Amino acid sequence: MNSKDAASIEERATRILAGDRAALARAITLVESTRDDHRRDAEKLVERVLPESGKSIRLGISGSPGVGKSTFIEAFGQKIIADGHRVAVLAVDPSSRRTGGSILGDKTRMEELSRAPEAFIRPSPTGGTLGGVARRTREAIVLCEAAGFDVVIVETVGVGQSETTVADMVDLFCLLLSPASGDELQGIKKGIVELAELIVVNKSDGELLAIAQRTVADYRAALRLIRPLSPSWTPEVLAASARTGDGLDQVWDTVKRHQAGLTASGEKAARRGEQAQEALWADLGDRLLQALKRRPEISRKIPQIEADVRSGLLMPMTGARHLLELFVSSPES
Repeated sequence: MNSKDAASIEERATRILAGDRAALARAITLVESTRDDHRRDAEKLVERVLPESGKSIRLGISGSPGVGKSTFIEAFGQKIIADGHRVAVLAVDPSSRRTGGSILGDKTRMEELSRAPEAFIRPSPTGGTLGGVARRTREAIVLCEAAGFDVVIVETVGVGQSETTVADMVDLFCLLLSPASGDELQGIKKGIVELAELIVVNKSDGELLAIAQRTVADYRAALRLIRPLSPSWTPEVLAASARTGDGLDQVWDTVKRHQAGLTASGEKAARRGEQAQEALWADLGDRLLQALKRRPEISRKIPQIEADVRSGLLMPMTGARHLLELFVSSPES
């Protein structure tokens, strides 16, 4: 890296550490880029600010479309700011494989929160994959922490594997639900419930209040049958209303109790260490796959192997072995 590039990285880092939201937004754009030169610059920038990161509460929030995530996060974010904190919201937004359009949509729905100087909101479309941008969310978290945001909320749409990905990069995974009863409860995926250490029944107001209270009771009973993820924490179920603000204080107090308990036991640091180790191997897998596809002698054979797999002439595991053997035996050009 020449002196000009080094100065540019240092200038970017200085502005991020000073809490410059525009510089933070540009830095996240840089880490999301797939260009090799951008990736190298992004790595140097993240390494430069890394010592100033790690001091936040990392909170994952998920819920099916229509549960009111944006309204909840906006109201909850304002509550966190009123408590003297700075909050960043990173939305892992799975794009349509057909159109490239995002599912979560325009994040300007959080208009009031986005105008607060103590808040930063950033949607990150995944382009149809949970590798790329979703894994870059880990780096975005570090950048937000370095910029002084001490609560980082990672939002996901709640319709697939992205929940597991997000749960593996946060301290506490919160599942947001709508009031439901009877058969509707059966439609909630057990897997995502098992990931949650806090369940919040939103829209607990007005005519839905009684249904919401029954939903809370049902989930409290159901959670007794699920083994907790942490020996230091038993998952809790709360009722809240983003519209009226009822219950938001209790949700925030619960998040703080969770963090205090896991910090005191040493589990928070251990969990983050395990997450970082898993990210190492996930990123290595991505890079190896990219390197494999760049080899001309391999890229020429990929279409035929894919065609043979699609037609049933070749098992996927056999095709994968052939490609790996070519990668190991062929010299890098």
